[in-house]
Amino acid sequence: MFNSVSHVSMAHVKAVDGDIGPIEDLLFDDRDWVIRYLVVDAGSWLAERDVLISPYSIKQPLGHDRVIDVALTRRLIHSSPPLDIERTVSRQQELAFERHYHYPAYWDGGGLWALGARPFPSVAPRPLADREAASVYPADMQLRSAEQVCGYELQAAGRGIGQVQDFVFDDESWQIRYLVVDTQSWWPRGRKVLIALPWVDRIDWARQEIHVSLTREQVKCSPVYQDVASIHRDYEILLHANYQRAGYWA
Repeated sequence: MFNSVSHVSMAHVKAVDGDIGPIEDLLFDDRDWVIRYLVVDAGSWLAERDVLISPYSIKQPLGHDRVIDVALTRRLIHSSPPLDIERTVSRQQELAFERHYHYPAYWDGGGLWALGARPFPSVAPRPLADREAASVYPADMQLRSAEQVCGYELQAAGRGIGQVQDFVFDDESWQIRYLVVDTQSWWPRGRKVLIALPWVDRIDWARQEIHVSLTREQVKCSPVYQDVASIHRDYEILLHANYQRAGYWA
């Protein structure tokens, strides 16, 4: 099932014994484009402090009532490693985070989430010494802020086709499937369209540009995007056929 970053960003996180706080941002890795953490403002009870919440802790199904339940206690969250939201989350901070919650390293094992495609540990985490010896954080991967990437310009053959407005993700794997792009900057009668992540050729993070091998005519002929509730398999088939691309489900 699909969900959107904008929808989740309006939610509050709730522990088993009380409220944690509102979601401020979501962090995804720029290799697999999987949402790895929710950044939650716990300042109402943790003295102006932000905390990270991993999808490993989030109960399924993902709530649609602006409340996200996690299988954690406020005490455990209270003692979690500190986070400086003004800086990029470092590898050392992630390792400290995993030690605290006894999570497997999501990059260790070959799947999207350690040994699986979903953020549910299929086996008990290895002893800490074994994990630290075997786990190698990918050198080509960095965490990115969904809030900061919103507004990035999409470029097709040197021509702008719109700005990133939102992200659509699979709420079981937490992998981002589509960028929601607002095309009104060049198309006066434009609308929102979906661009799948596999269609992205490269990203210029410094210039805040995402480059794709698409044309404006293809964008104009794209099926209308309304909201995540309107995305179903028949819609996706039409979307991929318009761009002459194979579906990820094939």
